[in-house]
Amino acid sequence: MTAIVDKEKCTACETCVDECPAAAITIENEKAKVDAELCVDCGSCVDVCPSEAITLE
Repeated sequence: MTAIVDKEKCTACETCVDECPAAAITIENEKAKVDAELCVDCGSCVDVCPSEAITLE
């Protein structure tokens, strides 16, 4: 399962970037982007996203 970002909900607040232990999330074009190869499926980003823009799928 990889973290998926809903681009419409994402506000690019960078909370997920700071929380990700694998450094798998970056901000690109003012939206969070998850590198599936680096993602360790921990769900930390899902728990901290204030706009509920990230899910694990």
